Amino acid sequence: ADTSAELEETGRVLSIGDGIARVYGLRNVQAEEMVEFSSGLKGMSLNLEPDNVGVVVFGNDRLIKEGDVVKRTGAIVDVPVGEELLGRVVDALGNPIDGKGPVSSKTRRRVGLKAPGIIPRISVREPMQTGIKAVDSLVPIGRGQRELIIGDRQTGKTSIAIDTIINQKRFNDGTDEKKKLYCIYVAIGQKRSTVAQLVKRLTDADAMKYTIVVSATASDAAPLQYLAPYSGCSMGEYFRDNGKHALIIYDDLSKQAVAYRQMSLLLRRPPGREAYPGDVFYLHSRLLERAAKMNDSFGGGSLTALPVIETQAGDVSAYIPTNVISITDGQIFLETELFYKGIRPAINVGLSVSRVGSAAQTRAMKQVAGTMKLELAQYREVAAFAQFGSDLDAATQQLLNRGVRLTELLKQGQYVPMAIEEQVAVIYAGVRGHLDKLEPSKITKFESAFLAHVLSQHQALLSTIRYDDLSYFIPRVLT
Repeated sequence: ADTSAELEETGRVLSIGDGIARVYGLRNVQAEEMVEFSSGLKGMSLNLEPDNVGVVVFGNDRLIKEGDVVKRTGAIVDVPVGEELLGRVVDALGNPIDGKGPVSSKTRRRVGLKAPGIIPRISVREPMQTGIKAVDSLVPIGRGQRELIIGDRQTGKTSIAIDTIINQKRFNDGTDEKKKLYCIYVAIGQKRSTVAQLVKRLTDADAMKYTIVVSATASDAAPLQYLAPYSGCSMGEYFRDNGKHALIIYDDLSKQAVAYRQMSLLLRRPPGREAYPGDVFYLHSRLLERAAKMNDSFGGGSLTALPVIETQAGDVSAYIPTNVISITDGQIFLETELFYKGIRPAINVGLSVSRVGSAAQTRAMKQVAGTMKLELAQYREVAAFAQFGSDLDAATQQLLNRGVRLTELLKQGQYVPMAIEEQVAVIYAGVRGHLDKLEPSKITKFESAFLAHVLSQHQALLSTIRYDDLSYFIPRVLT
């Protein structure tokens, strides 16, 4: 029998309330170390003060009372990582919450790791296809990029993220490891019903098998909502550092900032602008800097981040939105007005940008989308004047006609992401003026008929577009 005594460093709870425990003792505790209460609840030490330690509680603080014993675990907060987590729904600490038994992961990884430095990185070069025409053509995203999805409530932000996950099925069902993209969806402060719906949607699309869902819902304690993005990020870094590719969606970081604000104020840290703590910028920058494209001597893996931010009444100049816009490599800006006009996805093409993605766009898409960007910009300029209804010259009228049709062409249903070669074929028809004589209302019908034709008659053409350049092929087929 083992007779050696376990030495444990313990402390006692001085006060407990609002999810914050003040603990006396724990002299050598580290910042962000996990501690365990006598009721079995876990917590994390955040404030190390001269006479006490401020601990945030992961769970219901009603189970803790004054005078309870708290013991150190000696470990900084970590989560299980690895491919065993794919297809599972876990909480912010990596415990399964989908009722499918324990997670059989061998490896654990710290939640708050530092982002890779400058030397291991390389510029973004491979495309990360979302399957959404408006995104892949006008604001292309590359693997290793951070692209913000920003808009008011109910503008379809989550839909863009879900479509992107579903679109990876065509790559993940193949055998090419370099093409595969593992997905992680972090739900922060959402309703449980919403998360359940989303998991069902992914399961129905057979996309759950390459996806991990990390969920810290509105009913979970604020520390868990604060932690969830970092936990998901560590799971994504496992793929990135093993030469694989991963995509992580944080839905949404506004709620994480609110949870962090709550924790900070209860820990009595001084508030700053909009009562957020002074380090709320660092909260998001240290998270998003962990998305990177590694160079080949580091395995060539990547982690792409799609953070979501919810604005209030379209105010992009509030504190958190401006912070995250300045951290990310571009943003997709969604507008309520467009959404109600029936332009869905409701992407404002003028305000959405991708700062590094164009380097990752496929050559075929570059060739057809370049002119479209310009034509849509000119259309927006002219459309403002056209409202006055004065008689316009032919060239202006032509710009208006083309713009209306291209806008119509970029509409797309929910949960039906398109392959890149199909997008190229459709957009080509639009920018080459083949739709200028067609009624705008018939464009959607034309699109499905045209795609059906191309898919049945011109498979060779589509594979040419997928793998290479289309200057040779397309004009012959379409004219």
